[in-house]
Amino acid sequence: MNASESWRDFDVPRDLLLAISSIISALPTSALQLLAMRVDCRGLPGTYFKELFSSVVLRCGPSLTGLDIPDLLSHAAINHLTQLSHFHTLSTGGPPPNFSPSSLPPVFPPLVQLTLQDHAACGWLPLFERLEHGVLTTSGVTPLSRMKESLRFLDVQDPSGSTFDISLTSPIRMFCNLTSLTVDVWCGVPGNGQCAFGLNDDDVADLAIALPQLECLILGHPCFRNTCATTVVCLLSISTYCVKLRNLEIHFNTINIVGNLKTTSEDPRYEALRQLPKCTLSSLVVYCLPLVLHESDLGTVADGMIDIFPSLERCSGPPENLGWKKLSERIAVHRGIMTASEWIASDFSLV
Repeated sequence: MNASESWRDFDVPRDLLLAISSIISALPTSALQLLAMRVDCRGLPGTYFKELFSSVVLRCGPSLTGLDIPDLLSHAAINHLTQLSHFHTLSTGGPPPNFSPSSLPPVFPPLVQLTLQDHAACGWLPLFERLEHGVLTTSGVTPLSRMKESLRFLDVQDPSGSTFDISLTSPIRMFCNLTSLTVDVWCGVPGNGQCAFGLNDDDVADLAIALPQLECLILGHPCFRNTCATTVVCLLSISTYCVKLRNLEIHFNTINIVGNLKTTSEDPRYEALRQLPKCTLSSLVVYCLPLVLHESDLGTVADGMIDIFPSLERCSGPPENLGWKKLSERIAVHRGIMTASEWIASDFSLV
């Protein structure tokens, strides 16, 4: 606490703060393997426990494999983590230290799983770019070399629903061995805010090409606004470049879905893609993404979606999303999962 701050400035009793600090300081940490530190003290500044948490991390030994901490760590504590050879899991909500060009860490630990809570990605992803491109080496080995090889799971959590675009996905493309990428962004409730999805078809294609090992790809949760620049064309790129994919959530504009599907089937630019093996995705999560189709277009869209995802069985969304419900029934008929008579007898109709 700064000298100018007094205990009465906070809602938390002084005795409780002293007790918490005492307990944390007394923790035996040299043999810890996993460490999670979460203190919800309303009324305290966000960095109040920075020095205390950092001291705990500095006392951890080489057996530490994982850390979950929402707050900022000191420069020394981060440097200590980079030197732990078995450290592979990090979950943090705080920004990284403000490294100067002369103090960039020589190597970053071979993380397997990284979770960036709240707005942490705004600081950590630019840091990774600096570590990768801002350090000149004669051998071609950068501070991120080991992490680029090891990282398998990246989870970017941002419950505030801020916009994400190429500035977020560009640094991620260097982690070519990722099997799971989750950008947990919601666009907000109806009447508030705007669509958070700022990528286009080419941006998504670049991401898919860079991350061929993906099994799970969640790029925000599709919203009802239907204003994004992506179309079903981006789904073709994902299916062909990420053949191991099993889970997918992504915004794409459905206003001209019939025309867009015709583009993927007739445009020579996509002919080569259509001939490549595709992923075995069986369920496409659409959430609140709207879909309004004429009855005569159902077959065209069903055929187009099956062409992109040959194993597709359904489009998963809320029960009231009747457009996707009807399309799922037509897909089931085409794939032999449902008979034509069962589809005709359906009680659902398009909106």
